[in-house]
Amino acid sequence: MDPLSDVLSLLKPRNYFVRGFDVAAPWSIQFGRHEGIKCYAVVSGECWLCVEGVGDSVRLRAGDCLLLPRGRPFRLTSDPALTPMDAEAMISSSGNGAIAAFNGGGDCFGIGGWFAFAGPYAGILLGVLPPIVHIRKDTDRAALRWALEQMMQELREPLPGGDLVAQHLAHMVLVQALRLHLAEGSSGGVGWLFALADPQMSAAINAMHQEPALRWTLQMLAGRAGMSRSSFAQKFKATVGASPMDYLTRWRMLLAGDRLENSGDPISAIALSLGYESESAFSTAFKRVMDVSPRTYARRRNPAAPSQGERKSLHVSDGRTELPTVRRKVGSGR
Repeated sequence: MDPLSDVLSLLKPRNYFVRGFDVAAPWSIQFGRHEGIKCYAVVSGECWLCVEGVGDSVRLRAGDCLLLPRGRPFRLTSDPALTPMDAEAMISSSGNGAIAAFNGGGDCFGIGGWFAFAGPYAGILLGVLPPIVHIRKDTDRAALRWALEQMMQELREPLPGGDLVAQHLAHMVLVQALRLHLAEGSSGGVGWLFALADPQMSAAINAMHQEPALRWTLQMLAGRAGMSRSSFAQKFKATVGASPMDYLTRWRMLLAGDRLENSGDPISAIALSLGYESESAFSTAFKRVMDVSPRTYARRRNPAAPSQGERKSLHVSDGRTELPTVRRKVGSGR
């Protein structure tokens, strides 16, 4: 897989919620802090978006799409000067349908989606995104809006397999929005996501993701990027925010954490699969990056899981026993 797919696979976006809103002026709706990412598309009409901690309000017009990845409280409104009503109250007063209406509707119609992550690594992605990801290009936003509309259709008229279709569409919304964010000129940002837009940095990151167990050297990675070693090291640090070797170690430990959480593989096997000749060296690196030892990490993520010694006594010989995924606590999804 490519690096973006790799990271999204670790994040495991599972929970989702989609609702339409049809409002007429004057209106102002306040949404509280949220976990995960919220995504909106304005189908018709116009409105303002006001996000806590962001100075200027953003004018949203028909066709605009946006992501809100930081979880900050925000308002959607016909006039930023209006006193808002709580979103929960507005939705409750509109009943439990797929579309929440206010003041009879007709002025502005939009679709809002929310999804949270089952994996414990949401900060890897969300931490490098700005508070508002605003997608304006007609050709780009059409595909994103289509996916949101399809999700809403699945929820409005449930059919067999609808939950699975909506889940895949939620993944598609996230991937498409991130692609468009990069394509619309996210240059200047620092982080692995922004580095994917740079052909040289992307080549090196792809190489590390494709073969995390390889004994990569700075010279080898520079060769993949087609650069001298010193120029590559300097540009990688400036673009990604970490040295190439630090990034590689961090990625290996994230893979290890996922294995510790979701498989019964022994630590020695995980260490070897990620290029460490000894369990001791791997454990030292893991604790440096994840702040706890591999065994402690596994117990915290799966408190009911047996220890390695207990697994031996239970004759789990193939090391592939599936362990339960720890789901993050999420809000109401509205």
